[in-house]
Amino acid sequence: MQSGTLFDIEGKSAELDALKREMAAPKFWDDTDRVQQITGRLKKVKALVDPVRQLGVRIGDAQAMIELLEEEEDAETRQELETELTTLQAEVNRIELLTLLSGPNDGRDCYFNIQAGTGGADAQDWAEMLMRMYLRYFERSGYGVEQLSKKDGEEAGIQSTSLLVKGSYAYGYLSCETGVHRLVRISPFNAQSKRQTSFASVDVQPVIDDIQIEVDWDADVREDTYRASGAGGQHVNKTSSAVRLTHLLTGIVVQCQNERSQHKNRARARKMLMAKLYLMEEAKRDAELAKSYGDKGQIGWGNAIRNYFLYPEQRVKDGRTGHVTSNTDGVLDGDIQNFINAELQRRAAERH
Repeated sequence: MQSGTLFDIEGKSAELDALKREMAAPKFWDDTDRVQQITGRLKKVKALVDPVRQLGVRIGDAQAMIELLEEEEDAETRQELETELTTLQAEVNRIELLTLLSGPNDGRDCYFNIQAGTGGADAQDWAEMLMRMYLRYFERSGYGVEQLSKKDGEEAGIQSTSLLVKGSYAYGYLSCETGVHRLVRISPFNAQSKRQTSFASVDVQPVIDDIQIEVDWDADVREDTYRASGAGGQHVNKTSSAVRLTHLLTGIVVQCQNERSQHKNRARARKMLMAKLYLMEEAKRDAELAKSYGDKGQIGWGNAIRNYFLYPEQRVKDGRTGHVTSNTDGVLDGDIQNFINAELQRRAAERH
């Protein structure tokens, strides 16, 4: 296993120890900004170091079992060893995937957006199905999720939603889902039960608190306020607390409605807008990101990254990696890690 080299485990371990010493220093907790910075960094370093350390201990235990079997054959010990080796291989594979998440923003939380595309009520229903799929995946992966905005469909489903996803390497993993998702099925909204193709897009931006981008909030951004709908009690229906920001130079639109305070919604929306502008600046130096964010194209034919077939056959196939499965129910219930892993490996192969 090469994780120690790839991760610079010795350097990361030294950094982890230094962070712990700083947190133990007198008056450390008096500086709120410093506390947030250090604890955030500690969490990210531990996410790298702890699995490698634990794996090292388990490998040592497995080696001890091998030595015992060399001295005396024992069926029970051999079965235990074989089970442990299978588990260790899976853990090695998981840790090696972390070595593919080396981008400057991969370790950050992210904004996760779903937008219904071509297909009317079917597309809006599909967007809601995608939202459920990802919420199940977030739950499986231990991510924290906060809904920032949601616009219901006119007949069914949703037109759009924006989520804040928090967790270890949230952006690194979830950026693999950026693009158009295509569904083929028998339409539940068609009286003749005809086959329908629907589209929805996923867009992901890292949460970055220290973005250095100049924005003239008065001249370059139009702000609209409106009454929020959904959870939040009677207050949301009485005041225009929801905020929508439109960046006039790029046409980027963001909105936030989950807070009762218009001031808090405005602050959150500004952070979301800054994250999108940051990615557009990055896109100028990266042709692939430029295609994804600068000229995203219609949410429809010819732009899909993944196809979900529910009729006449059942399969899900990723057009970028070729990864395919017939377990459509499992995928729509959040079992999408293998698709993400395949895309990470594809990206790594392209870099090399």
